[in-house]
Amino acid sequence: MVQVTMSMDEYLALIGGLSMDVEAPMSSVETTPVSKKKRSTKYQTAYKKNFKKISKDYQKKDGSWKKNGFKMTVKKSHESTRKGMERKTARRAYERR
Repeated sequence: MVQVTMSMDEYLALIGGLSMDVEAPMSSVETTPVSKKKRSTKYQTAYKKNFKKISKDYQKKDGSWKKNGFKMTVKKSHESTRKGMERKTARRAYERR
């Protein structure tokens, strides 16, 4: 049988620096601010939709990719997504005139 030679205070100090004071508030615990999740841009959502639609043409029945299938799917989905998009900088330059 193992014998413990540490007192309760020593053990608590070891595992996290906690004290046995019940009345003392736990102010030593720091809360980290919750970071905001990144939002998908309009382009990313359109690309995702196009990728799913086009990927069916470049996959086999078992779900694996045909030769150069993934590469072609990425290329075609970028191409079709760009057609419907307008660059913000181009629009701003046009509005300044």
